[in-house]
Amino acid sequence: MTEQTYCDRLVQDTPFLMGPGRLSEQQVDRIILQLNRYYPQILSNKDAEKFRNPKASLRVRLCDLLGHLQRSTERDCQEFYRALYIHAQPLHSRLPSRHTLQNSDCTELDSGTASRGLSDRGPVAFLACLGLAAGLALLIYCCPPDPKVLPGARRVLGFSPLIIDRHVSRFLLAFLTDDLGGL
Repeated sequence: MTEQTYCDRLVQDTPFLMGPGRLSEQQVDRIILQLNRYYPQILSNKDAEKFRNPKASLRVRLCDLLGHLQRSTERDCQEFYRALYIHAQPLHSRLPSRHTLQNSDCTELDSGTASRGLSDRGPVAFLACLGLAAGLALLIYCCPPDPKVLPGARRVLGFSPLIIDRHVSRFLLAFLTDDLGGL
């Protein structure tokens, strides 16, 4: 699947953003000011004054702003999304393009085309998994058969299948059933 650009996303999200009650006048003004102050190459002072004109309705101003951004570069659209996230985060999370991206990510994972190995997740994930495996190995193999030595260890191992992957949980459950049979 081809990756969707920010400009494509803006075209897809424009009808949603233009809906009544989606963006308040203050939110639109804050977005315009952020694009003008931090990125004057996106919105010049003249453009910012035009889009913040109190004589024009909010709908017209927003339509003009979105049209201006659709005709500009990919970076300009990306900065608009950043400003939208900062000033209207609940609205940003409900954008149609975000749902499309999330659904496409799920279908790729379901089809197996976007598999990630442990090495792709970074060194922290590797060390966390290694530490978990070493800790469980110590608990399982080094614990004496006397349950009085580590009375809480059996409870921890009993709840750990809820957290740990299903392949490991089979071995832990087998260990617990063997241990409980001797009590």
